Amino acid sequence: MELRQLDYFVAVAEEGGFGRAAERLSIVQSAVSQQIRRLERELGVPLFDRSTRRVRLTGAGERLLPEARAVLAAANRTRRVAADIRAGADGVLRLGVVQGPGDRIYRLLQELASLAPRLRVRPRRLSLPLRLSAVRSGELDAALVRALTDAPSLELLPIWQDRLYAAFPAAHPLARSAEVGLEDLAGLPLRLAPREDNPPFHDLVTDACRAAGIAPQAGPPFTTFHETLADIGVCAPSWTVFYEVAGLPEVPGVAVRPLVAPTLTTSLAVPPGPPTPAVRHLLDALTRLT
Repeated sequence: MELRQLDYFVAVAEEGGFGRAAERLSIVQSAVSQQIRRLERELGVPLFDRSTRRVRLTGAGERLLPEARAVLAAANRTRRVAADIRAGADGVLRLGVVQGPGDRIYRLLQELASLAPRLRVRPRRLSLPLRLSAVRSGELDAALVRALTDAPSLELLPIWQDRLYAAFPAAHPLARSAEVGLEDLAGLPLRLAPREDNPPFHDLVTDACRAAGIAPQAGPPFTTFHETLADIGVCAPSWTVFYEVAGLPEVPGVAVRPLVAPTLTTSLAVPPGPPTPAVRHLLDALTRLT
């Protein structure tokens, strides 16, 4: 069964004859008659009573006419949705996301919804290697990544920057400063998570320390973020560096101050080449937020 056969069937039923249906469809009458007969043979029932001068629907034809119209309407809807997807007005955006900072991700999704209300976003939170692999394989359309400077076979589009923060004992003289530089912290041991936990962030911090001319002594092991902050407040003086995810922590005995440098760059990892319409909308939403 072909869509054109159903289209011819509806045209003959509405026009009341093969000739008028052919005129409406801008084809020859014999083509209409031939396709209707093929449809009747496939369905196993006659659709039209041809015994009178005016072609009339049979009982089977009357029953099948609304079904044929429904199929054609569904096909037309499918074409319209496909056109909207090509234009970026509809579809699904599969996006790898990260936590925070603050409500930035939520504001991004709200802005995207205002630009393309029918574009559905499917956020997925994966580890960095899995996020990048999913973009390469096409499982994700794009992914947010932090501190990454290179991703083979992908493009990295910087989209925003965030300040980094140092946490150190509240009794330290630097606690009176509005912001601190890495060189100011040179005398304190640095508690930094192992590189394998987050290679891009680890490299960002260590490279920045070298650029500032310091080589901080390694502090006690970094456990979890909150445990490390608690230790800084009560144990031997040390410091750590972090980025905001859900507000700045308040821990007794610990001062939190923004670093002068470096800043943390968040990028959008996308396949190389022209962006898809959905990704273009995402980039437009990001532009509006920055």
